[in-house]
Amino acid sequence: MAVSAVVGANWGDEGKGKLTDYLAKNSDMVIRFQGGKNAGHTIINDYGKFALHLLPSGVFYKNVVNVLGPGVAIDVEAFYKERDELLSRNVPEPQLKISNRAQIVLPYHILFDVYEEERLANRQFGSTKSGIAPFYADKYLKVGVQIADLYHEKRLVARLEQALELKNVLLSCLYNKPTIEAAKLADDLMALGEKIRPFVCDSLVLVHDALKAGKNILLEGQLGALRDPDYGIYPFSTSSSTLAGFGAVGAGIPPREIKNIIAVTKAYSSCVGAGPFVSEIFDHQAHELRERGGDAGEYGATTGRPRRMGWFDAVATRYGCMAQGATEVELSMLDVLGFLDEIPVCTHYEINGKKTRDFPVPAELDVSKPVYEILPGWKENISAVREFSKLPRNAQDFVIRLEEMIEVPIKWISVGPQREAMIRR
Repeated sequence: MAVSAVVGANWGDEGKGKLTDYLAKNSDMVIRFQGGKNAGHTIINDYGKFALHLLPSGVFYKNVVNVLGPGVAIDVEAFYKERDELLSRNVPEPQLKISNRAQIVLPYHILFDVYEEERLANRQFGSTKSGIAPFYADKYLKVGVQIADLYHEKRLVARLEQALELKNVLLSCLYNKPTIEAAKLADDLMALGEKIRPFVCDSLVLVHDALKAGKNILLEGQLGALRDPDYGIYPFSTSSSTLAGFGAVGAGIPPREIKNIIAVTKAYSSCVGAGPFVSEIFDHQAHELRERGGDAGEYGATTGRPRRMGWFDAVATRYGCMAQGATEVELSMLDVLGFLDEIPVCTHYEINGKKTRDFPVPAELDVSKPVYEILPGWKENISAVREFSKLPRNAQDFVIRLEEMIEVPIKWISVGPQREAMIRR
């Protein structure tokens, strides 16, 4: 038995979906342990190209049990939309399970997300407007609704009435919007509860039974370390912990069981959303890198927004690997850099005239400047290469140099968007 976690080392959009899909082949269970539909994992396989937002990336294998753990923000409509798309494209019916302790994204979470971003105007946080921040705020304010509540009408109505006491004041007085009736919303939610009842289970028992049976379990993280609310670029973070350590909580896995933590990082940098991004590049450089990135360019799988582009940031990535507790790293998108004569790599930050390798607190990021080392490119298409020794010498040296900087072994190298375009080092 082995429990592994695939997580992001940076701002998200690192290519985690492909690696999870790749590793799921030899897994018995894949568990999403945090976040909701606010980020996407792009996967290309024999069935086509897919952008998964809520469903675990093991859904393409009939033998894999795919679990949405108690740490996940469950959007029932999004769940069914993704599942139906899979079935419509000839993917076999996946094994899907939803924790009865997970909480549900309510319609007013999405409304408040939209209304607040509108109110903030040019001070927006770059939300995907999926209701995630209001959802987690309610969860920790103890006014959220668990999946299990959908099957207990009196409790559900009481939970909604408690939450709506304050929310209806905000809706009418702050946002000038219509108020919400608890009883009507409860009826709608109970109907959704019946719709998903076949998938609901006690996930803690399910997971621990799998552990006892010696099953291979894969934890799938969303976004990356720099979006973590504690260790990331707060307040431009997400609203749930993106770290592998939270997998123990959000999936129900004993911490001692998580043996392998694979942090994913790109061979360059990209970022969707607002916030400090020290190695960011602009103009024609950013445009060309964006258009060459991935299968169809660097655009958010959830929002479609063009990603902000930058060179590889060893300061941020070393820090992200440290925060994740990474035992190994996957370097994705190495093939994208094949058009460059020279490749800048950010090795240090300069803060008020002093150089550092340590990632600073958010208060100092705005005054941080990148310090670059220039590495030679290889000017060659490497997408068909499957062995590290057969990469061009300069490509090998590039990987080795990054490994030295981040201080974690790079064991996986992605050289194309397809599932099989992977080098195991």
